[in-house]
Amino acid sequence: MAAKKRCQFQADAPCNSAALRIVGQCPHCRAEFCGVHRLPEHHNCNKLEDCRQQAFERNKAKLESERTVAPKMFMA
Repeated sequence: MAAKKRCQFQADAPCNSAALRIVGQCPHCRAEFCGVHRLPEHHNCNKLEDCRQQAFERNKAKLESERTVAPKMFMA
């Protein structure tokens, strides 16, 4: 029987909690964490800035596509 996977959070004192099976893997750095450290903000994810930049770019593109300009309003 395989040993339980443990949280990979490293700080002053490493976390010894069991990693969650389904939601414990960070989608950005692919490390496995317990329920407390599963969010990127809580385990100091090294890919967090890339994630934020991608979200910013997606939001910017969405807002640009929804922008209403004067010629569109005049033709309606």
